[in-house]
Amino acid sequence: MHYHDESHIFLFLVQLFILMGCARGLGELFRRWKQPTLTAEILVGVVLGPTILGQFWPGLHGALFPADPIQNNMLETVSQLGVLFLLLDTGIEIDFSIAWRQRGSALRIAFGHIVFPVAIALAVVAILPVKYMGNPDQRILYSIFMATVMNISALSVIAKMLQDLRLLKTDLGFLIISALTVNEVFGWVIHTIVLGIASQETFLMQKAVWVFVITVCLAVLILTVGRRISTNLFEAVHWSRLPEPSSSFTITVLLALLLGAIAQKLGIHSLYGYFLAGVLVGEAKSLSEQTRGMISQMVHSLFAPLFFATIGLKIDFFANFDLRLIVLICSATIAVRYIGTWLGVTRSRVPRVNRDLIAIAHISGGMMEIVVAMLALEAGLITPPVMVAILFSAMLTSSLVGPLMANSLSRRAAVSPAHFLAQDAVIATLKAKSRADAIAQLVAVLDRQPQAAGLASIVDGVMEREDELGTAIGKGVAIPHLRLDGLTNPLLAFGRSPAGIEWDAPDGDPVHSIFLLATPTTTADLHVQILASIARTMENDENRRLIGEAPNSAALFQILTGLLTFGKSKRTRRNKSGRQRRASEK
Repeated sequence: MHYHDESHIFLFLVQLFILMGCARGLGELFRRWKQPTLTAEILVGVVLGPTILGQFWPGLHGALFPADPIQNNMLETVSQLGVLFLLLDTGIEIDFSIAWRQRGSALRIAFGHIVFPVAIALAVVAILPVKYMGNPDQRILYSIFMATVMNISALSVIAKMLQDLRLLKTDLGFLIISALTVNEVFGWVIHTIVLGIASQETFLMQKAVWVFVITVCLAVLILTVGRRISTNLFEAVHWSRLPEPSSSFTITVLLALLLGAIAQKLGIHSLYGYFLAGVLVGEAKSLSEQTRGMISQMVHSLFAPLFFATIGLKIDFFANFDLRLIVLICSATIAVRYIGTWLGVTRSRVPRVNRDLIAIAHISGGMMEIVVAMLALEAGLITPPVMVAILFSAMLTSSLVGPLMANSLSRRAAVSPAHFLAQDAVIATLKAKSRADAIAQLVAVLDRQPQAAGLASIVDGVMEREDELGTAIGKGVAIPHLRLDGLTNPLLAFGRSPAGIEWDAPDGDPVHSIFLLATPTTTADLHVQILASIARTMENDENRRLIGEAPNSAALFQILTGLLTFGKSKRTRRNKSGRQRRASEK
């Protein structure tokens, strides 16, 4: 018996080694090709599962992944941990303070994204044969589930895309994330209710009402009382000077385990508890960006690859491949998400130029679409062919959303940030020791500009925005910004801090280069373009080096003007800035 147990452990370790190595290796290739890693992770499972390896090399497949309950349970346990932590990370990415700031427009956008899919899902399910339903008697429940699949959004995927496009810290990025936050919370509340009802052997209205009430009440309790407790807890850790980020990570995991157990005990899925725990942690402003990033990296480098790879081990894609169903679900989900969001955007006060980009950002289902589908499959609500179709939908939309968003941005008129930078708005050596002081100094510089009389009063507004979502983008760069009434043209100031200022950056490094941007409220497109251009410029190591080595404000202004002038190649800007620097030194 002892030998038998050791053989299970040995094979389990081999399975983890193969799945993790292949999923991470192929995922890194996909990442370099600007494609979502989840596609690579699912493909690894497809190749190693019954679809490829089991079909063409059944002996090897049986040796690596035998049909042994004990062996399967060991791998399934790790897979379930993966989905639990994936939901925790998704919750952490949700920030209700941002959503509340954008509540008017965000709710209108989310409303269109929610209502339209429900109507289309009812129509689609009405024409679907019963063979695609796990239980033909649950047609209404099945319709609600399909509406949830069409509604659920890939918040983490879109956040990464916005970051790659240098839009995450902009007002447009705020609005997109806010609307997706509403969709995410609504989707998980509805899906939890559906799973709770679907788990009943026979439908009981009393039980259904109980699941609904408990699900909603738990969310309200967590987002009110729980939010305050969580905030105080993480602030206590911060002021107690406990070792970080390990202490915050431990509290995060304990909260997830506690709320997961409570949710399971109350008769709703434990995943809902993990999701709410993530929301609680995400609301704690004292939790640093570095700690959040560490949790996300741990989830996406360890648990997520194993979870998505094991999906392919469970399903034979060839046996459950239904082309007509795949085309129907893929086209329906893309169409209803885009059209529903567009309808919501048109009812909000969003500039026309941003509407297409916002609608595109909502078409991806990504990881969460797959998670809800796997839960529905395990609950017997859907059949394997529907699961395969949803997988194709998730992978397709995740692959399309990045290029489509980039194409939408490329159609806008290019902007040169150097246009709005005055020579006396450049400070070679900031005396500030905190971000509040740095912002105050830069605002004072802008206030001296002819069209900016009275601008000094905006310091509190800039800091309020900083507290909601910091503007440090990493690599020693921060771009605090604000849109204002009364301005006629954008204003840009720059300050350099040789010693560095703590700014709660994603990489944990101090900030040395600070750009302060103020734009009119009527130029939303210009605001986005300037921020994106500055972020692209400061990604270049050589550009940052030139800025850091400038001997004085005059030389620094010349270098910044060269780097931020639109229409010049990197090589031209670099050579020009180098000549200017050497001339200044002489």
